[in-house]
Amino acid sequence: MRILGINALFHDPAAALVIDGRTVAAAEEERFSRRKHGKRPVPFAAWELPEQAAAWCLAQAGLRPQDLDAVAYSFDPALARPADELGLDDPWDHLRLTYAREAPRFLATALPGLDPAAVRFVPHHVAHAASAAHAAPDAETCAVLVLDGRGEAASHLAARRVGRDLEPLHTQALPHSLGLVYEELTEHLGFLRSSDEYKVMALASHGTPRMLPELRRRVHSTGDGGFRASRVPWAELTAPRRPAEAWTQDHADLAASAQRCLEEVLLDLARWLHGRTGDRLLAMAGGVALNCVANSRLAREGPFDRVWVQPAAGDAGTALGAALHLAAGGGDRPAPMHGADLGRGWSEAELEAWLKTAGVPYDRPADIAAEVAEALAADRIVAWFQGRAEYGPRALGHRSLLAHPGHSGNLERLNDVKGREQFRPVAPMVLAERAAAIFDGPLPSPYMLFVHEVAPEWRDRIPAVVHVDGTARIQTVDRRAEPLVARMLERFERLTGLPVVVNTSLNTAGRPMVDDPRDALECFGSSPVDLLALGPFAVRRGRLFAAADPAEVAR
Repeated sequence: MRILGINALFHDPAAALVIDGRTVAAAEEERFSRRKHGKRPVPFAAWELPEQAAAWCLAQAGLRPQDLDAVAYSFDPALARPADELGLDDPWDHLRLTYAREAPRFLATALPGLDPAAVRFVPHHVAHAASAAHAAPDAETCAVLVLDGRGEAASHLAARRVGRDLEPLHTQALPHSLGLVYEELTEHLGFLRSSDEYKVMALASHGTPRMLPELRRRVHSTGDGGFRASRVPWAELTAPRRPAEAWTQDHADLAASAQRCLEEVLLDLARWLHGRTGDRLLAMAGGVALNCVANSRLAREGPFDRVWVQPAAGDAGTALGAALHLAAGGGDRPAPMHGADLGRGWSEAELEAWLKTAGVPYDRPADIAAEVAEALAADRIVAWFQGRAEYGPRALGHRSLLAHPGHSGNLERLNDVKGREQFRPVAPMVLAERAAAIFDGPLPSPYMLFVHEVAPEWRDRIPAVVHVDGTARIQTVDRRAEPLVARMLERFERLTGLPVVVNTSLNTAGRPMVDDPRDALECFGSSPVDLLALGPFAVRRGRLFAAADPAEVAR
């Protein structure tokens, strides 16, 4: 079957194409539109579709809309209820339901030739669950846990996958929602709701959970697979922070308390689920599953042998999950994800054509991996643009900013380059076979969705990637899947003695991750980055701004 998955209703609109159970392409609309998260999650924007992402997915496979067997839309309006009945304060939510009901006709307009009857509604949390359970490796039988802000009428799904089937075991009805509680805290701390929750997680490391008893009274598990998450009187715990204000220790302590409370509830839910299934593997999705600190505690203290988190665990991933769910229901056997590099890519000839059109000086080193390693060893910052773009919020060695981990000042330097808050960490990438000697935590960790304790003897050697609490959110690199990155890491170690390189996303604050060559050139030209590695080509900052003679271009 040829199935196009669509996520559109809330935020992070995305499209994914599954053919005969295999994921062929997946991309978020923000990478095309250059609007962070694609749109704001307000009812007035619910009609907006991932038109460019969907068109690209079809073009990638050489398909027309009429060639599709189905389009899977990751929300089922038949399961939804009015917001006031759900206990939600959202007077315009009825617009979402109207737009969802009309999605088949909207999609037929956006994709000329598509029969509206080909559109199938997939329940939101089922789409999340399928995105994890059907994409995880070695997951023919596994437990599944989904937690986010909201779906049609719930905020949570516990389920079990057996073969092609997903068996629901428990749902938590709204208004109780761990995701919404975390969103409210994000807004209270002066960050952008439904966007900056990861900043709260980073800030939590700077605090102590002294407000945990008060939070436990309002946010706790119920022992039956569900939980209570009542509205928290945040202002009674600490004053709100305005976006332009500096954070205080009270703000950090509140973040730490909420983070610890979230972890406790997740552990209780996982223990209940394991008691029902006895499975060894837990597959996770939903926005809460992007909380890598909580994931690590779940892996360390929870009852499952292995925890696997889908790399596009937020709403963008429901495009993939909805398509996989229909594929499985139609008789196809879903294939596990081979990696997150499911987005756009360009040939060497196409990349060179972009460089010539831009009129920038560039060269082609004998080995771009070695060239980058030498630049990093000389403490230069490198923009790394290689292969197909990542699906999901993490830069995983395809659209990355790289730096030397051995200089503590590089954390501040990179946060300045990106225009980010200084309390936010950057991440290390390391060859999978070297990770265990340096980092203690779930291994391998290819999607940067767990945090690891940094071995004491390494903390002073790679200070740029060690967070204030002694942890690092690592990416392990499989040399078979990423031979170019592996070669760069090996050359860097030969030059410096360090098997780790700093890896953070190739973007600046408030903007989506770089996706196409034009984005890369714009980011490079406007940021103090020393070298752009665009496929096999190198663009050097010194030459870019020194070249006055057009004849210098492409020499």
